Amino acid sequence: MHIIQEEIGIPKIKTENVGKNHVIFTIEPLPTGYGVTLGNALRRVLLSSLPGACITGIKIEGISHEYSTVKGMKESVLDLILNLKQLDIKKTTKDQSTITLETSKNGKVTAKDIKCPSEVEILNPDQYIATLEKGANLKMEMRIEKGVGYIPANIRQKKEKDPNIILLDALYTPIKKVRFDIEATRVGQMTDLDKLILEVHTKGTTSPEDAVKFASNLINSYFNLFNIENIMVEEEYMSDIKSIIEKEKEEEANKPAQESYTPIEILGFSPRTLNALINGGIGSIEQLSKCTESKLTNLRGFGKKALTEVKSALDKKGLSLAEE
Repeated sequence: MHIIQEEIGIPKIKTENVGKNHVIFTIEPLPTGYGVTLGNALRRVLLSSLPGACITGIKIEGISHEYSTVKGMKESVLDLILNLKQLDIKKTTKDQSTITLETSKNGKVTAKDIKCPSEVEILNPDQYIATLEKGANLKMEMRIEKGVGYIPANIRQKKEKDPNIILLDALYTPIKKVRFDIEATRVGQMTDLDKLILEVHTKGTTSPEDAVKFASNLINSYFNLFNIENIMVEEEYMSDIKSIIEKEKEEEANKPAQESYTPIEILGFSPRTLNALINGGIGSIEQLSKCTESKLTNLRGFGKKALTEVKSALDKKGLSLAEE
């Protein structure tokens, strides 16, 4: 980590849940320019390199290509495919799996009508698939694969051995949305530092937190290629994160406890008594309870009547003046 972190401290990461599988990460303080450096790298990896599962091919009984229609089905096969692409699929194994849909019910068909093996789970079972008329029948097999990135159907066409399957473009990413913003932040007199705000929205097959962890580990693995020997260059300009953390803990432990402050106005003093106390630099109940009788009577405009009023108010709170 850069030596500047010894001055500004270790960047703190805060998370804010703004919806289901939708988190905003805030990282600050960062050296100038590092917000874009980290934000852009994380965004690119999150969008392109996370593993996920999707439908890569379908077989519909009686249909040989995507430009056909199914008798009694309101949608065309192309519309059916577009609806199937909206499925959020979680797969626990790397091997290819098959899910099936066989129905002749009249009306709407949704994802909950699909039968899945144990290693496959559809996270949005209410996703609309098609509408069937009375007497119609829909029998379909769907190939589920786990992978990374985007692979067009025409690239896989040459390797396909089943002539009856309709191949789909494979978009494996479990990410719905990633965006980042950079804002200015400050530490002491340093006003040109960066604050990175990273927004991550996933399909639910992985959490935003795990997605960011995967992306950071992947980036780190590539950066390590430039220094496999783990040689420190210009070591005096690099800081040790462990030593900075220990230093911050020590400073926190040695920091004096902050005294609570309860305004004396809540005690309901008369204006004369209240003004005398405030003019004497006593603005809180905590400060008042540390005063002695002699200190109060030496205040300008503070007499015996005011002293009685103070004692009575403190007594109601279970407090008293300090002893001489």
